[in-house]
Amino acid sequence: MCGRFALTLPTDAVAGWFDATHVTASFDTPRYNICPTLDIPVAVTHDGARHLVPMRWGFIPNWYKAPNDGPMLINARAETIAEKPAFRAAVRSRRCLIPADGFYEWHREKGKGKEPWYIYPAQGDLMAFAGIWQVWTGAEGQRSVTCAMVTTQAGPDIAEVHHREPVTIQPKDFGLWLGEEGKGAASLLHAADPRFFARHRVGLQVNSGRVDSPDLRDPVVD
Repeated sequence: MCGRFALTLPTDAVAGWFDATHVTASFDTPRYNICPTLDIPVAVTHDGARHLVPMRWGFIPNWYKAPNDGPMLINARAETIAEKPAFRAAVRSRRCLIPADGFYEWHREKGKGKEPWYIYPAQGDLMAFAGIWQVWTGAEGQRSVTCAMVTTQAGPDIAEVHHREPVTIQPKDFGLWLGEEGKGAASLLHAADPRFFARHRVGLQVNSGRVDSPDLRDPVVD
């Protein structure tokens, strides 16, 4: 799974990378430790144009009476996403892209507890996670636009750290995932190509969701 990530590039750079012509998300402060339930920028296609919009990270099924009425759904498994009642409608018609510089994952090693790693593209400054979204409306009219990342079984480079990884969508496939090019998006639900990611171990400060600073990504030197 992916439970924390970083996004440090400014709004205009991310919007340009996605070719988004309508931007309502604003995030010019670098964020080094983005946690679930926070608003994040998300790319979607609407009325033939790409938009960069804010969404709550934490998908809320439409039957929840409150945001905390059940498990927090920050990830959706690629293997079952088309079958799960919470996700199956969204993966058919409400897909999105979540930009990130990198993400954190925790590896448990005997005698050492859980050690955090920072995982990021070996080439380039950004990557895009496959996502799905949903508008949740509460009984008293509360409204929240929410999303989840799609994950899959990790490839060999990530499996050494964790058994799951976020599905990453390459720029050439943005249109297919966003529903601009007809059917076939399911073919994108696989692990990244070998050597797509680089990684290094980082300090335990990232364990706290209240800490957000550049040094969270600094390598730990043994």
